[in-house]
Amino acid sequence: MSQNHHKAIEHLFRTEYGKVMALLTHKFGTSYLEQVEDATQDTFIKAMQVWAYQSIPDNPTAWLYRAASNRMIDVLRRDKKIEYGAIEELVPKDVELSVDPTLDQSISDSQLKMIFACCHPALTQEYQIILSLKLIGGFSNKELADALLKKEETVAKSFTRAKKKFREEVQLLTIPVQMGLQNRLFQVLRVIYLLFSEGYAATSGSQIIKRDICYEALRLALLLKENNYCQHPNLNALIALMCFHASRFDARLDEAGELVTLENHDRSKYNQELISIGIRHLEQAGTLDRTPSDYHLEAVRSYYHSMAKTFEETDWKSILYLYDVQLKLFYSPMAALNRIISFYQVHGAKEGLAELESLKSISDLEVQGLYHAIKAEIFSELSNKPEQQSALKKAITLTENELVKRHYEKELNLSQE
Repeated sequence: MSQNHHKAIEHLFRTEYGKVMALLTHKFGTSYLEQVEDATQDTFIKAMQVWAYQSIPDNPTAWLYRAASNRMIDVLRRDKKIEYGAIEELVPKDVELSVDPTLDQSISDSQLKMIFACCHPALTQEYQIILSLKLIGGFSNKELADALLKKEETVAKSFTRAKKKFREEVQLLTIPVQMGLQNRLFQVLRVIYLLFSEGYAATSGSQIIKRDICYEALRLALLLKENNYCQHPNLNALIALMCFHASRFDARLDEAGELVTLENHDRSKYNQELISIGIRHLEQAGTLDRTPSDYHLEAVRSYYHSMAKTFEETDWKSILYLYDVQLKLFYSPMAALNRIISFYQVHGAKEGLAELESLKSISDLEVQGLYHAIKAEIFSELSNKPEQQSALKKAITLTENELVKRHYEKELNLSQE
């Protein structure tokens, strides 16, 4: 199987898994959630085996949906959980997505219903996020553990408990009416943000960008935008944020597929259409009468990066100010760590190093590869090669993403020349 064919199949898994899960859960009911999950996974394994040596169907969603639905019916028939007379009604008809907008609409409706069901108020926030990213995003336990900074075993146990609670508390996949929908909206946005974040900066594996995940998150956000009851400044800010970040995809990797740091970006590769869409949504996300969300603050920071003609011309003072506001309103250790870059760009490397060292007393950021990578960058500015090399070695040890690790190894080799 060629590498391009393999990537195409992986792309289909990312984009279609959540669709099939949502359609089947909507069709068979939440009480059969585990059987639906098993049937969907079995179908994808079968598809990967078959499509590895054959051409991928023109309409893979229709193929996967029909195969998974038939698999589900076989399981229910075997377990005698379905009446024979009802089988015919459940068998999906042959469909072609290109000529059948009904199924396409059903997919969108089912995915929206699924994500709101996963964010049911009877479930804890942790359960809501785990269910959403597993069932809609198709995350593995490893990916989820990396995204949530938890142990893989802990995530697996939490997912089992979350599914049990979901079956008990969520009877139907329905989009709640106005007030209920708005009450769940903020958590739904949080899920979409986490989905996008893992795709934008993959914490493990051999890729730094998983575009499929990012575009799926953006697609879900745009689906929400079509619902009148979901109109909210935070949604527009989140869409803007994702557009600005996505606009820089092509500049983040070189022709060999290796990581390119922000200061070395070829800014002619920035997607101007996505930047324009981001600006339009940012303008619609006005907050004159309310406190800006963290999506607003991150979106504006990303706007400054996307609009700067060169690294040196970046408005670092404004970016630092936005970090300071965010830390006052929504403190997080990772935001404090990322702030260091703009801080030393404004105040100099010595001040930046002192600011970085001050974080050790209030967090456990020293276990993050990024902490030591930033320290190495600052020591490079200070022309202190021994300390730069020591920091890079720690960053390499603590980094799981193979692409990022190779970048740090390259920096280490350059510092030793």
